[in-house]
Amino acid sequence: MRVALITGASSGIGLATARAFVEAGIAVVGVARDPGKLAAMEGELAGRGAEVASIALDVAADDAPARAVGFALERFGRLDHLVNNAGIGSPRPVHETDDETLDYFLGLMLRAPFRLCREALKAFGDEATIVNVSSTYSLLGGLRGGAYSAAKGGLNALTLHLAAQYGSSGVRSNAVAPGVIPTPMTFHRLEDEGFRRMNLDMTPATRMGTVEDVAQAILFLSSPASGFINGQVLAVDGGWSTTKFLSEDALKAERRMVDPGFTHSGKPPRPSAARAPKET
Repeated sequence: MRVALITGASSGIGLATARAFVEAGIAVVGVARDPGKLAAMEGELAGRGAEVASIALDVAADDAPARAVGFALERFGRLDHLVNNAGIGSPRPVHETDDETLDYFLGLMLRAPFRLCREALKAFGDEATIVNVSSTYSLLGGLRGGAYSAAKGGLNALTLHLAAQYGSSGVRSNAVAPGVIPTPMTFHRLEDEGFRRMNLDMTPATRMGTVEDVAQAILFLSSPASGFINGQVLAVDGGWSTTKFLSEDALKAERRMVDPGFTHSGKPPRPSAARAPKET
């Protein structure tokens, strides 16, 4: 039986991925910080197929990679798949991001996956896979991305390096870049009408993506069905990042065209309050 280590496995995309793997006959080691949520995960997935085990860890902790991989080897005797999924949302623009926040985002979503990959490489057998969960906000510019986009962009670059360095050793590395998926991490953002419209009105698909959509992409990239796919970043976003789609409602909406250099009063516009002040 093949074995997958999944971080952020107790909710959202991570839980859906754990469910997909178990139902496909792949044993799962789920990693998250909350032991109660991990216990609920184990209870939900029990009897669905393969075995499930969990370990409560902060993946950003210095000893987390060795403990997580060691636990997988102790429990199942092998490790075949790594899914780096743990993350956090609600970033701020660069000029509103202090060093503590920057370090936290980079630590959780770039440093931790790097260190987990390094540890997993020591344990992998033949035909192993790494799937890093990135974001469409690593593929194109977006407002408020800040440290989040920086971390996810670095994760894409790490994925490509892993593919080149270790592909000849039988380890395939790919990334999945979800669009905005309704999860506990994004529910509050989707309450904002502007954010909802930006995602719904600009997506050719007639529905929002689901955690199952992303989980199936991760499972595919971890399976023999994708055996000749390596070093790719797969967007799971209904076409949001690759099209210039606008919904009928958006196309019919009235817009006031303003000369970019002048306001209606004929005076030059004031600098945006969102822009960081220049030093003099």
